[in-house]
Amino acid sequence: MPRPHDPGRILVTGGAGFIGSHYARILLGPGRSAVSRLTVLDKLTYAGNPANLDPVRSDPRFSFVRGDIRDAALVDRLVADHDVVVHFAAESHVDRSIRDASAFVSTNVLGTQTLLDAALRHGDRVFVHVSTDEVYGSIGSGSWPESAPVQPNSPYAASKAASDLLVLAYHRTHGLDVRVTRCSNNYGHHQNPEKVVPLFITQLLRGGRVPLYGDGLHVRDWLHIDDHVQGIELVREHGVAGEVYNIGGGTELSNRELTRLILDACGAGWDRVEHVEDRKGHDRRYSVDCGRISALGYRPRRDFEEGLAETVAWYASNRRWWEPLQRRRAPALAAV
Repeated sequence: MPRPHDPGRILVTGGAGFIGSHYARILLGPGRSAVSRLTVLDKLTYAGNPANLDPVRSDPRFSFVRGDIRDAALVDRLVADHDVVVHFAAESHVDRSIRDASAFVSTNVLGTQTLLDAALRHGDRVFVHVSTDEVYGSIGSGSWPESAPVQPNSPYAASKAASDLLVLAYHRTHGLDVRVTRCSNNYGHHQNPEKVVPLFITQLLRGGRVPLYGDGLHVRDWLHIDDHVQGIELVREHGVAGEVYNIGGGTELSNRELTRLILDACGAGWDRVEHVEDRKGHDRRYSVDCGRISALGYRPRRDFEEGLAETVAWYASNRRWWEPLQRRRAPALAAV
């Protein structure tokens, strides 16, 4: 006899990473008694850090499994025991994808297919697929709606666009309850220092210089991880099967403007900036229309400068967390 569906049994892939671990900490935090079981599946590559999950390890609802989303037998066993999959696991760094795209295609596409097949076999599953605004490509003015065609320009973005299309195809072909989120650039605590905001903060804290790509006029919309988690939860709880939901932060900044704000927050000057050759295929501007998720009650709540100040303070107080990661960082990655 099949067991009853329980939306409180949640499998989080990539849950030892930056956003996934914050999602797990929020869901197992105060006032979240509706979560009956939360299991994190993470391979613990360079981007996954077990320490990110220390605040929830003692919660009896929490469990951790080290493993690969491409491991069909493991994924099948875990999906069979959960009713909701929130899929963060992905290779996600543009510069790494330019150097070697193979891991991005394998993890982001084949790994997603493995999860979808397991969800389909066990039926009555909600599958929330966490993606990126980079799948839309660059936009000169205005904002991309969810109906816009994907036009990715980097190998990373192409692999995420492929996984998005695969997820949506499982809904159209099989009726699987899938919901796709596409977020703008995230920032906050516990982010790997290869990414631009923590890279700049940690370099400045160490007395170093920071790299700025090209003319620095590329524009991004910045989203605090608290607001991103808020959006994902609205989609998980109230989203419509087969729909895509953009999640933006409402703070568009050129990379020069972002650099200035980080310099100011760290008490540093422009002499600490090193101008470097522009990235290949560097998208000029990202911007997403958030009208669809706003109808679910979403609005960004975190002020950017306040959130940035909190982020700088966190890295200043947690050198033991990031210094080993920065020492292992490959050179010349993560300028903006």
